Amino acid sequence: MATPVDPRTGLPVVAMVGGGQLARMTHQAAIALGQSLRVLSTGPDESAALVAADVRLGDHRDLDALLAVADGATVVTFDHEHVPTEHLRALEAAGHRVAPGSDALVHAQDKLVLRRALAAAGEPQPVWAEVASVDEVAAFGDRHGWPVVVKTPRGGYDGRGVFVVDGPDDVAPLFTRYDVLLAEQRVPMVRELSALVARSPFGQVAVWPVVETVQRDGINTEVLAPAPGLDEGTATAAQELAVRVADRVGVVGVLAVELFQTADGVLVNELAMRPHNSGHWTIEGSRTSQFEQHLRAVLDYPLGTTAMAAPVVVMANVLGGRAAEEGWTGPGLDERVHHLMAHWPDVKLHWYGKGQRPGRKLGHVTALGADLDEVRARATAAARYLADGEVDPAFAFPTEH
Repeated sequence: MATPVDPRTGLPVVAMVGGGQLARMTHQAAIALGQSLRVLSTGPDESAALVAADVRLGDHRDLDALLAVADGATVVTFDHEHVPTEHLRALEAAGHRVAPGSDALVHAQDKLVLRRALAAAGEPQPVWAEVASVDEVAAFGDRHGWPVVVKTPRGGYDGRGVFVVDGPDDVAPLFTRYDVLLAEQRVPMVRELSALVARSPFGQVAVWPVVETVQRDGINTEVLAPAPGLDEGTATAAQELAVRVADRVGVVGVLAVELFQTADGVLVNELAMRPHNSGHWTIEGSRTSQFEQHLRAVLDYPLGTTAMAAPVVVMANVLGGRAAEEGWTGPGLDERVHHLMAHWPDVKLHWYGKGQRPGRKLGHVTALGADLDEVRARATAAARYLADGEVDPAFAFPTEH
């Protein structure tokens, strides 16, 4: 059977499930490569639906919608991991190529599946246990120390589904909502890192430099590339760990391995099998962005070089701030974009086209340079201005007297 292609271009059609900002930025990469990106979006106002030409409206939990978007596509891929595993297997059984496949993606969908796989492979991870009662959590805490990190096996992201409990009384309400939870020892970590790797169907891999991810309230706010002060041995070990995990679970596409750095090395926290927030810096900061690389990988094209475009790259997320609050009377979005470009002409803006509300990821900015402190100051000041409408005094224009 011939591989389906777009009859207008003679090039593949990639169907991406999910219409968020990851699909939007994948669409931008697809344009340069000549690929046709088809998007399954829950509504016409989602980030990717606002810009893509081929948008199918439907729910990722609806098998008929998934089958419809896959029809005629070269490959089906994802901008999130929330498609039911049984639906992925149904797509594969119907003859559609899914990347990553169901057997791989379940490791990003279910934290207990991931923990078991890492344990079987002898890979470093926090001490953990599957728990089904308050007594089991209490026994875990008594053995390994309080507080205990408790996670829902499925459905959590950006800090959702993660609870830090100080004792049995704190965990009791969770068992009114969940039958089984994952208990983990709270890791005495130095910081959080991310190792990003892409893998093709036949095992070609490409890795980017390991980055530091700066978290606030469980949400990634900044990414520093490469991770400052990370010794070469630990960086190489983290990259090799990411490659081993990708090979073991059979990932096709981009894999983000979220890591805890401790005094003794790195531990695997979670996986994401798609382009990831920790890789947004690669659009300007790497010769091949994670979005282009994901397309190349799922289409089994040779992978691109991941060399950095500058010694230091900093990405700062724009989270909804004062300017997203009801009753905001400061400069509107278009005016803030104008001012951002005037104050920081070398900072690159990516706005996602979402409705604004406090705390929501609305976009990101990226700055490049040679000095970490200087580059980081530019990126974070630009992001804060978009969020709050206030220019950092260090970047204010001089006034005439």
